[in-house]
Amino acid sequence: MATTTTAQALRLTLQPNDVLPENLNWKIQEGYIRTATWDEEGETITLGVWGPGDWVTAAYSALKPVEIQCLTTVVVEQFQPEPADIEALLLQQIKNLEEIFQVNRIRSADQRLLALLAWIGRRFGQVSSRGYRLSLKDMNLTHKSLADLCGLTRVTVTKMLNRYKGEGVLQQISKDDLFIPSVALVPSVI
Repeated sequence: MATTTTAQALRLTLQPNDVLPENLNWKIQEGYIRTATWDEEGETITLGVWGPGDWVTAAYSALKPVEIQCLTTVVVEQFQPEPADIEALLLQQIKNLEEIFQVNRIRSADQRLLALLAWIGRRFGQVSSRGYRLSLKDMNLTHKSLADLCGLTRVTVTKMLNRYKGEGVLQQISKDDLFIPSVALVPSVI
């Protein structure tokens, strides 16, 4: 009779701004994470934003270093991917990069921020035929982190968010939730 001993997967609870060890694969149980690197001047370049059900690793990136940073309180579990999991991750990484790149190529700062909010709403919010509902608080996306994601300054993001709310482009549903009506999005932003 043979006995098999299976090591229990490492499970961590981390706080916002904590960094996960990059030499392991992590399945996100709760919370939000971003993967990032830096340019020569030390400016952060976001490579992806990940949420519950996704898994992250630095193992399949050509860029070095890649930091896996918690945006919120996060619960992750060490994960041993199968080949199909790796293929799905690589496809999602490509999709994330392309979408973030597309947002960052929008020349108009107004449209760039709106495109970023729509992307976050599609990816992590509630989608309806009327638009996207998202909670920046749930994802711990401050004005500074939004600015980092789309290459603007924090002051510019704050001014534009206030203006969007005043013009009805963004609707404040509750203290923490925003709604972006589909009619507010021009075709080049979607």
